[in-house]
Amino acid sequence: SSSASGGGGGGSEATQKPKHKPMKKVTVPSLVSKKRHGKKISMVTAYDYPSALHVNRAGIDILLVGDSCAMVELGYETTQPMTLNQMVHHCEAVKRGAPSGPLLVGDMPLGTYEYDDTDVALRNAYRLVKEGGMDAIKVEGGSELRARTVQKVTEGGVAVMGHVGLTPQAISVIGGFRAQGRTAVRARQLLDEALRLQEAGAFCIVLECIPANVAQAITDTLEVPTIGIGAGGHTSGQVLVYHDMLGMTSHPHHKQFVPKFCKRYGQLGHTIVKGLEEFKTDVEEGIFPGTEYAPYKMSEEEKVAFDALLAKDEEERQRIHDKTAAKLDDSDEYEKLSLYGSSKDR
Repeated sequence: SSSASGGGGGGSEATQKPKHKPMKKVTVPSLVSKKRHGKKISMVTAYDYPSALHVNRAGIDILLVGDSCAMVELGYETTQPMTLNQMVHHCEAVKRGAPSGPLLVGDMPLGTYEYDDTDVALRNAYRLVKEGGMDAIKVEGGSELRARTVQKVTEGGVAVMGHVGLTPQAISVIGGFRAQGRTAVRARQLLDEALRLQEAGAFCIVLECIPANVAQAITDTLEVPTIGIGAGGHTSGQVLVYHDMLGMTSHPHHKQFVPKFCKRYGQLGHTIVKGLEEFKTDVEEGIFPGTEYAPYKMSEEEKVAFDALLAKDEEERQRIHDKTAAKLDDSDEYEKLSLYGSSKDR
């Protein structure tokens, strides 16, 4: 909580103990045990080395390397373009940032696990584990085919997290990013899908954008943990995206892009922009680096020797300088006269 720095006569910053002690490696059995003992599970979606460092230091239970990286870090409009090679790349970076703390879960991107031939899914899951360094993988959907895939991958030695409700990879079918399970029939289907995934061997199931009462019914029915995102407070745990919860991409219109269910625990985007603007100003006004940030010095003897070396070919360097300056002057004239038209004309 941000109130940690408030009143109450606390000690100095140097003497305050960190909120979280170094954590033991989170495992699938330890997560299941948490649910059985009524302890909530924290999960954060992140995609790179720096964010993984912070997630690890905060003591988060699960770090999901999500295919939402396509939207959050790569600028796509959906998760669908994400490839397996791209996922492996991001998983490797996250593994280096969080090598021994949270359970690492890698999303299987669209087109890597949906086939009738479940060997395809198993081969691709092995890549996320062997190359990406993941502890488990996640797949979307709860159909009978998906359950067969979960069973195949689990029997192949790879732990699987399930995902029902809003499944972003299937937006072409469900018609966009919209809530699911808001009718009694569809809610019951979601419960059946979750049970099917549990029976197939999934160790945990994400419930995304469904009514809280539906998520509670599913959570109460399952033995394995549920992780909610936009699914109310009765799930076994909660997940948010690192960039969303910390306001990493804050700008005047950012609110329209942040999901309604996302609580923001920071406004880092504003701080980042402010820092960049201050750097730009310091550079333009000659304030940075100044003498404070120019630490590397030459002895007076070497300065004299260097000046002597420069004097030897001073005329030649001046000739080259004048020649280059003339070329640049010509370029400036082309730009001023717009001889080739503006970019709008081309």
